[in-house]
Amino acid sequence: MNTKFESKNSILINSLVQIFKKDMNLARIKFFGLLITALCKVQTVNFEKLASAFDTDVNVDSSLRRIQRFMSEYILNTDIIALLIFKLLPHEPPYRLVMDRTNWKFGSANINILVIAIVYDGVAFPILFKMMPKRGNSSTRERIELMERYIKLFGIASIDCLLADREFIGEHWLAYLNANHIRYHIRIRENFWVDIPRNNHRVKATWLFNGLKLNQFQYYPKIVYVNNQLCYLSASMVKNKKGGPEMQIIVSFNKPEQANSLYKERWQIETAFKALKSSGFNIEDTHLTEIDRINKLFAMVIVAFTWAYKAGIYLNDIKPIKIKKHGRKAKSIFKYGLGFLSNILFSNNLEKFELCCNFLSCT
Repeated sequence: MNTKFESKNSILINSLVQIFKKDMNLARIKFFGLLITALCKVQTVNFEKLASAFDTDVNVDSSLRRIQRFMSEYILNTDIIALLIFKLLPHEPPYRLVMDRTNWKFGSANINILVIAIVYDGVAFPILFKMMPKRGNSSTRERIELMERYIKLFGIASIDCLLADREFIGEHWLAYLNANHIRYHIRIRENFWVDIPRNNHRVKATWLFNGLKLNQFQYYPKIVYVNNQLCYLSASMVKNKKGGPEMQIIVSFNKPEQANSLYKERWQIETAFKALKSSGFNIEDTHLTEIDRINKLFAMVIVAFTWAYKAGIYLNDIKPIKIKKHGRKAKSIFKYGLGFLSNILFSNNLEKFELCCNFLSCT
């Protein structure tokens, strides 16, 4: 028996059993622990590299077959993963949600994932997602199904507001949000028509904000119809990718005066997507094309992402990340935590390893 492996695994398993004891058997919990630690060690979803990083005394080929069996045969309830991440969040509800898509292409397969994430201090934690075996935008039905899943698991009272980009607009989608009194701040295209109830005029959205200058923000004080749904409008003039001026128009359920500052937080999900991809776990390295298998892999990666971020918060409280001359941090909190986890997981320092496992605690 390899006492090094046994000691480390027993510490991790004790933490995970407290989380999953009602939902997974012990063998599956042990595998879960091996896989998320391997993800943090090698920072890739490549199966061969993950297998080589398993903290076990069996050979790499056996570990590889174990990963392959999990991906092909095991039915993973991703609601369990969502509940775990919800419990691990470093702040309390109500939460600002972001809905967005991430996609990449592997060979001829288009990987397209619709995500709900929870905003927090410069990042967003992906918590629920839906694999879409197609290219292009999500449908209203897909968005509503994902939002209904969130409400079923966590309750509508846990939502402060929903933030989304221009893709996430449409009459039936806005009608759903309005009917459920879900606050939102969603960007629309500049050429949208707006109906003004008080005078029955129809105008382009941009007409309501004529004269807006760069970096200025303005909201329209009266309720209007957009896509036949009542909402409020606001706008700001921002720089586009080419450096020129571009009007950013936002529809809101209420409180349009807050729309500009809150909508800016939507970009935090891009930080998370970057961490899941090139700046963290390199999820594009997968050779998987089957939706069910990618679904399981994505779930495991977002657990590892949350674990690393919690470690980064802990480290930053003890020794804050240095600020460079340009005013930005030398590294992200996620990279800070991931580097720490990786170093500890490769070592045999059981005291620090136990500290890492504590970051997975839901208490």
